[in-house]
Amino acid sequence: MFQTFTETASPDQGPARLAALQDLLRAEGVDGVLVPRADAHQGEYVAPHDDRLAWLTGFTGSAGWAIALTDRAAIFTDSRYTVQVKAQTDSVFEKVDWPGTSLADWLAEALPEGRLAYDPWLLTVAEHRRLAEKLPKLTLVPMANLIDRLWEDQPEPPMGAVFAQPLELAGEAHDAKIARLAKTLAPAEAAVITLPDSLAWLLNIRGSDIPKNPVPHGFALLNADATVDLFIAPEKLTDLGDHLGASVRTHAPDEFVPALKAREGAVRIDPASCPVAVHEALSHPVDGEDPCILPKACKNEAELDGTRAAHLRDACAMVRFLAWLDAQAPGSLTEIAVVKKLEAERAATNALRDISFDTIAGTGPNAAIVHYRVTEKTDRTVEDGHLLLVDSGGQYVDGTTDITRTIPVGKPTAEHREAFTRVLKGMIALSRLRFPKGMAGRDIDVLARVALWEAGLDYGHGTGHGVGSYLCVHEGPARIARTGTVAFRPGMILSNEPGFYREGAFGIRIENLIVVEEAPERPGQTIPQMYRFETLTLVPIDRRLIDTDLLSEAERQWLDGYHARVLDTLRPHVDDAAGDWLELACQPL
Repeated sequence: MFQTFTETASPDQGPARLAALQDLLRAEGVDGVLVPRADAHQGEYVAPHDDRLAWLTGFTGSAGWAIALTDRAAIFTDSRYTVQVKAQTDSVFEKVDWPGTSLADWLAEALPEGRLAYDPWLLTVAEHRRLAEKLPKLTLVPMANLIDRLWEDQPEPPMGAVFAQPLELAGEAHDAKIARLAKTLAPAEAAVITLPDSLAWLLNIRGSDIPKNPVPHGFALLNADATVDLFIAPEKLTDLGDHLGASVRTHAPDEFVPALKAREGAVRIDPASCPVAVHEALSHPVDGEDPCILPKACKNEAELDGTRAAHLRDACAMVRFLAWLDAQAPGSLTEIAVVKKLEAERAATNALRDISFDTIAGTGPNAAIVHYRVTEKTDRTVEDGHLLLVDSGGQYVDGTTDITRTIPVGKPTAEHREAFTRVLKGMIALSRLRFPKGMAGRDIDVLARVALWEAGLDYGHGTGHGVGSYLCVHEGPARIARTGTVAFRPGMILSNEPGFYREGAFGIRIENLIVVEEAPERPGQTIPQMYRFETLTLVPIDRRLIDTDLLSEAERQWLDGYHARVLDTLRPHVDDAAGDWLELACQPL
């Protein structure tokens, strides 16, 4: 199996490790240190070698910060992890709601002046600027990583082999991508690429340096003359053959900083993902966006065809899993059994390369933990009267999937059904939406929440994130959220996943992946260009949890139409038992 169930959090170790770190701070003559969940490449996900935040605090979520001062410490997490952080970290770490309270806000009270250490490879230029601007009396001190000096059994840096992504799935040769993007660099002579998925997309390569994400660790300089200098451990390239070609020159990683220092002309850096160490090595850095970010998000037809094939394959596995799940008696399964069965069904496709993240299978109060990961310690029985939330995905060579379904175990309560239906109404609202060109996530996020707001309910996470093409399951720059400012463009794949969580009781989320496409013009239309969403995910939504009285006629029609499409598409591909279940699950309301 790709997923394991061992407990990786060590909250009991937190006080001793914090005390050792505080002793080191005093020895180094600094008043505190920043500990981000980040690596030198500044992607969302980190390898075990770089999971310093988890080592120090016990917190294993995918986003967060810690600040350790000589006399106090705090951990900063967003609303997805409000429950999780309390369970995984000791009370020596103050719990701070971030970004509601920023690092600078907290430091303005706790350490308005003094010396704050940071690893210049783990802090971005943008974050450094924010801290320096808001805390002018605080001296930011670059320093070799202090956690690494204390972490005695730190895993080795990852050295996964790099392999080529076939042209028929990438849809564009990497030398053509390099030439196309090189034309956008002026007035810079080059751009620094640090993000692993940008590197993978640009060069049509994949890797295994980060669990669940098929990307390699490396750095690159995209040059205006349509060449690339790639800085990567040579032992990773042994299986790549001559794929890179003449337009890509390879170098050892320790040549990266000298190469930056040797540059005399303007070099573009993306402040949001460029480490301070890279910025400081350049004589003439200029701000600009990572040139791969937007092109990578706008999938071409080959990538879209691949992701549709991946979703069909994944949907059949999900239907077999859901049919099996419905046949099990309440109380006969645990969350771990659920995870194992679902991964087995995906593996049975003989196409699964990995899961796209650790499957979230939470029942009862565990379902209210937005990014819950079941362990042998937390494993709960799936009991009668509870809800089971299953959020999962697969990594296939032709696409990445991400789907959430909430399933009743036995008879759901009236509260379950009302909350589920209000979540469903939000998901349908986005699925049916036609919108003008130029709209961004912040313009439509509210539609997913209206039905919940009417009942005084809400959820604390964004409504949707971008998804890669056999890349990271979380991909920028577009998102459906109040913070989503990037306009949608055709080919962008996004999740559509409103939810509701009653802490200590239950959780609900419904998630489909959608892709932006041009909407056909309607008679009398005056808006010159409109877009809509194609739904990629084809798996039934549990009708037993729907209060049909809360649905409008248009919402009923959408759901019946969706289930008709699901049935027509999947029925030829599933066996008799799962097929019979599918026909019942897809009946009209």
